[in-house]
Amino acid sequence: MLKQQITDAMKAAMKCGDKARLGVVRLMLAAIKQREVDERIELDDSQVLAVLDKMVKQRRDSIQQYGDAGRDDLVAQEASEIEVIQEFLPAGLSEAKIMAIIEAAIAETGAESMRDMGKVMGIVKPKVQGRADVGQVSSLVKQKLG
Repeated sequence: MLKQQITDAMKAAMKCGDKARLGVVRLMLAAIKQREVDERIELDDSQVLAVLDKMVKQRRDSIQQYGDAGRDDLVAQEASEIEVIQEFLPAGLSEAKIMAIIEAAIAETGAESMRDMGKVMGIVKPKVQGRADVGQVSSLVKQKLG
């Protein structure tokens, strides 16, 4: 399980004395545990991926805001955190593969206009979770349907 890999990474970071990596891994485990406590469930790999994907998105938003404010030190910190989190995410999808997934979902749902975007995203989102930025995927679906 992915959660176990993250726990093992925490132990390894503790043994190596890598405080920066240890902090990020602990944040990941805390976010996973928080969701488990809130929902009173044990998260499976797809749900853990959703948590990690959300953490990457939050950090990208922070990088944008810190960049606008001229805080390059914080931009570098957030970027290094993204690198650690992405180690646990599956390899990213190319734009061609994303488009193929979108086109298959459109064909499957029979979507014809923007009104059908929810149906298409319902099929596409689980397939790209953790492997592509869902916001970018959403804009690609809008282009296809628009």
